[in-house]
Amino acid sequence: MAHTQTLEKTISEEQRLKLENFASKREQQAQRGQQQPPSSVPGEKPKKQRAPAVEPNDWVEGTAVEAKKWVEETPAGQKTVLNPLDNGLNKTYLPKVVESAWYSFWETQGLFQPRTERDGSLRPKGKYVIAMPPPNVTGRLHIGQALALSLEDTLVRWYRMRQFSTLYIPGCDHAGIATQAVVEKQLAKHPKGGKSRRQDFSRAEFVRLCQDWKRIYHQAINETIRRLGVSVDWSREVFTMGPQFSTAVTEAFVQLHSEGLIYRANRLVHWSCRLSTALSATEVDYKELEGPTKLNVPGYDKKIEFGTLAYFKYPIEGSDQTIEVATTRPETMLGDTAIAVHPQDDRYKDFVGKTVRHPIVPYRKLMIVADECVDSEFGTGAVKVTPAHEHDDFKLGKKHDLPFINILNEDGTLNHNAGPFAGEKRFNARYGVIEELKKLGLYTREEPNKMVIPICSRSGDIIEPLLKPQWWMKMEPLLKPAIAVVESGELVIRPEVQKKVYLQWMRDTQDWCLSRQLWWGHQIPAYYISIEGEDCGNDADSDRWVCERTEREAQEKAERQFPGKKVTIKRDEDVLDTWFSSGLWPFSVLGWPDKTLDLENYFPNTTMETGWDILPFWVSRMVIFSLKLTGKVPFTEVFCHAMVRDRDGRKMSKSHGNVIDPIDIVDGVSLGDLHQKLVNGNLAKSEVEKAEKYQKKFFPQGIPEIGADALRFSLLNTQASNSYITIDIETMSRSKRFCNKIYQATKYVLGKLGDGFVPRDSRALTGKEGLPERWILTKMNMAARQMNQALEERDFPRSAKIIYRYLYDELFDIYIENSKSIISNGMPEEARSARDTLYTAMESGLRLLSPFMPFLTEELWQRLPRRPGDDTSSITIAEYPEYQSSFYDPRSEVAYELVQSCSKGIRSLVEKYAFHDIEDVYIAALNQTSYDTVSAQLSAIESLARYSRYKSLKISILKPGEVNPPGCAVFPVSADANVYIEVKNRIQDVAGELRKAKLKVDHTRRELTATDALMAELSKVRGKDVTEALQAEESRKLNVETGLRALEAFIKEFESTIV
Repeated sequence: MAHTQTLEKTISEEQRLKLENFASKREQQAQRGQQQPPSSVPGEKPKKQRAPAVEPNDWVEGTAVEAKKWVEETPAGQKTVLNPLDNGLNKTYLPKVVESAWYSFWETQGLFQPRTERDGSLRPKGKYVIAMPPPNVTGRLHIGQALALSLEDTLVRWYRMRQFSTLYIPGCDHAGIATQAVVEKQLAKHPKGGKSRRQDFSRAEFVRLCQDWKRIYHQAINETIRRLGVSVDWSREVFTMGPQFSTAVTEAFVQLHSEGLIYRANRLVHWSCRLSTALSATEVDYKELEGPTKLNVPGYDKKIEFGTLAYFKYPIEGSDQTIEVATTRPETMLGDTAIAVHPQDDRYKDFVGKTVRHPIVPYRKLMIVADECVDSEFGTGAVKVTPAHEHDDFKLGKKHDLPFINILNEDGTLNHNAGPFAGEKRFNARYGVIEELKKLGLYTREEPNKMVIPICSRSGDIIEPLLKPQWWMKMEPLLKPAIAVVESGELVIRPEVQKKVYLQWMRDTQDWCLSRQLWWGHQIPAYYISIEGEDCGNDADSDRWVCERTEREAQEKAERQFPGKKVTIKRDEDVLDTWFSSGLWPFSVLGWPDKTLDLENYFPNTTMETGWDILPFWVSRMVIFSLKLTGKVPFTEVFCHAMVRDRDGRKMSKSHGNVIDPIDIVDGVSLGDLHQKLVNGNLAKSEVEKAEKYQKKFFPQGIPEIGADALRFSLLNTQASNSYITIDIETMSRSKRFCNKIYQATKYVLGKLGDGFVPRDSRALTGKEGLPERWILTKMNMAARQMNQALEERDFPRSAKIIYRYLYDELFDIYIENSKSIISNGMPEEARSARDTLYTAMESGLRLLSPFMPFLTEELWQRLPRRPGDDTSSITIAEYPEYQSSFYDPRSEVAYELVQSCSKGIRSLVEKYAFHDIEDVYIAALNQTSYDTVSAQLSAIESLARYSRYKSLKISILKPGEVNPPGCAVFPVSADANVYIEVKNRIQDVAGELRKAKLKVDHTRRELTATDALMAELSKVRGKDVTEALQAEESRKLNVETGLRALEAFIKEFESTIV
């Protein structure tokens, strides 16, 4: 045992995944071997297998069976074997049992592929297309991606059921720098053949290591997508470094370069010395410091101090004068080429035009220049200028034609331009420069300084501005069309606040650095030209570069460019920024640059669903590329979901230990296994310890099994237009209990329908439905309208609440309860009508819920009988319920809600006073309509009031105007009725009861005042919605006034009994 534990702790993440994949295959083989062949005897029933023992005290309500030893008996790709619901593991809701086999069936049946007309054209309703934002192959999916997939799949399933030609395209992103970084970390932790650094391998060897990593995690990602029930068309799966996509990347680069939009230039980039590459802005984090702060920097044994402003002097050439400057980066003074002051600063007006001597690199002279960009209030008002290592200084250097002196090697050491500090690490040189200035008597002082430090999000290294020849893309000519399509509404961005973010970013965007000094990615299709007999030239000179689709084409173009000369070419070793290839995603996944049928039919896409945090960096570039390369918007809608945070409000981060694998929620996981995942990952020991503390705090018992459907429903129910949402396992547990309620309710309905039940040919009304039936069908109809409206508006929490209310509150708790007495005690015709309604309400409810909970609804829908002539193979492609005016019956809705309210009043009074010998309950009808309703529905009232529990109760109905019985407590129902229960001589503390009643009166009066105030405000506004709201408030006021009178009468009567 000890040996096994040691082995588990030392194997790499790659090895662990391979072992898991091997074990999974062995398990599948074992399952196939255990499957019994069909009986060869006609008519012989297969023998039932024994179910595991029942565990009555499982952790979730309604889950009473231990399912760990359960094995799926359905052959892969076939329709799930539906065992009777009274058999062992099917008696209760078990996610593992319900979710095991349906996906394979859906996929094999081709249900996720677009459904078109016979001639291949789109369906009459049109298309709905989502190109899945491709997950990075850096690792397993996390809970934030599960949120995105749940949102996307809900929309896709909804449109598919509404009979659109629906396409959901899956894929993965190679994620250049991110994948290379994790592979390098893995190498450092688990060397291969004694090699622990990328540089120990050839480029081809290292790329193969990345491909191995990609293959393992690509498989893991796709398995998670399947486990979550995400209905993508796997036949169209795309990888961003696949052959077709690589062709698209090359085509885009060459085309844009030929138009002058991509160019070569020597400019400042965000440089990571640790990773030896330029970074995009999205890979840079910014840490705010209030003052002197020591930070860990990779490659240094001790912490480095930041947040200090250092002051020193430069000697003026030809005099004994000095000029004092201040800097937060003293080491960069080795690259200074000027000092700048404000032209209106009288302190320095005589210094402008003079030169100063560099105190450490004595052969260097610096000019003092005047520029209005200088802040006279900062430091001394004189600033050092380092054009090659500071973005603002770069602009000054260009403006004043200053020398650009690079002092930094790519690994973070200083080069020969740093004089005596050549070869030193940059931050070691910082302290050395300060000491040297002190020796020279030029260092004056230092003081605390608030500042922001740029940090590499991948490595934790401090970012350095570095002057480097790179490929850049001109943004200014491309921005106007991308802004115009959003402002015109051709492209809609939701929520509205993110539209503003998009437009602001577009208006502030600078040219884009495309080059990355990586080995994993799309190698740039640019070739440097060398001419025999001539010097190498300038790497930043665009004339010495050619960009073509193939090396042969590049060679031919180079020869045409330099006729009569012998030229050779060498391909740029850099790769493109991952956002470049990702920006081509919406149309490249459909075959661009080829003119494919998919591109013709399904482009533009319909919806791009993504996190708001990458709206500027990814969505904006997709819009730019699409408009430029295809002449169309890439999609017509962008929906931005919230970011997922933990219960402490922190961003999900592996170093925090709060990143949750969705499969750990679906299947459940022990605390020990959560800890082991941290150990197997790439975290440093100190980070593992911090992460384990978080896990112990929030998952002391691990994570219980939730299931994919409950996870999806929970995520959709919490998604809102806010920027952040928090994940709570208890909320997910409640969703699982909802799943169990649905399971048990359907089980009850099937039992009441009976084995021989055949639904009517049509779901249309017969005209013989009783009040309870007309009410639930109205509620079902309203739920369909509201669900469709909420999903159309992308209001997922509202849609989740609508379906929850319809199923749980209206169908399960009310109609099913009422139907029991009708089916058991009603006339045959009434019982049949109740069964028909029960079937319609349940079947429609499952279809309404299906986009949210695909596994559970398929499992239960398949158990329900089909209407004659309906051969629909799966709920996945069944029609989504739509509003039908014939089902809308507002009078029945009002009447039945009176029945419910009277029943609630009876239950409330009986439970409140809890007298065992209560006999008399009265319903006082306040108008003829209500009297007729409660008289006709007395049996329904008794059923909903759980009448059978109180055998001694006798319910009497009082006519309008009939005197209320004395000595009764009251429950104000509405303006139509009150409920009374006889309590005379039964209340021990009459004074206490009166105090409670008076508190209710006070509350009711306040409610009346608030209603009047709201009505007064509404009356000032016009509009249909306002009119409806005003009518609702008027009705509410009438109810409140009636209730107030009933309470006051009760108080008056009982006050008279107190002597």
